[in-house]
Amino acid sequence: MSVISRIEPSQNLTEQAVQALRREIVACRLNPGEAVSEALISERLSFGRAAIRAALARLGEEGLVTAVPRRGWVVSVVTIRDIHEVFDLRLMLEPEAARRAAGHADLERLTPLNDICARGHRPDDADSALDFLDANRQFHVTVAELAGNQRLARQIGRLLDESTRMLVLGLATRDRSLEMAHEHGALIRALLAHAPDEAARIMHEQISASRDMVLSALTGPRSTLVV
Repeated sequence: MSVISRIEPSQNLTEQAVQALRREIVACRLNPGEAVSEALISERLSFGRAAIRAALARLGEEGLVTAVPRRGWVVSVVTIRDIHEVFDLRLMLEPEAARRAAGHADLERLTPLNDICARGHRPDDADSALDFLDANRQFHVTVAELAGNQRLARQIGRLLDESTRMLVLGLATRDRSLEMAHEHGALIRALLAHAPDEAARIMHEQISASRDMVLSALTGPRSTLVV
């Protein structure tokens, strides 16, 4: 066994560390702009430092953390430009995905996800909000997959990963979960009815409303985030 193979964490352990650290960041338990050290995160999440080091490098590639000279790693801030760019791309791609998915609705895949969203979340529970947003993300990715273009679905999935932390911040000041679940139900009906224009309209309105919620949360008087 080589020296490298002895000190590198296993792929499975690294992936577990990535998922655990990503959840801390997305749930804003590690705040935007907060400095993070390998030692503290290793102790906090109960992973070895090698796994945390690899996880930080992965999340750096995703843009969730930034390497800063002499400071180590810092949780990336969320800017107004980030919000506009992510949601603008979603508005370009997802209504078209919904349009193409019309007539191809899969109730076995979509209905359970919508049921989870319909239960909403507890505003004071970050894990509850993440469970809700995980189901919301998979709902949107599933619609994109039903459009028949896997590359489109992957791109939408990446955008939803970026927007999840923004939505967590937005839901902290305004609970839009029941509205989102209602919009999902309306979208399912439009897809089943082979109504492409209606499906695209509903998707556009939902994404626009979520963008407005996030912008209001980050710029309103209750915001504690420096953007």
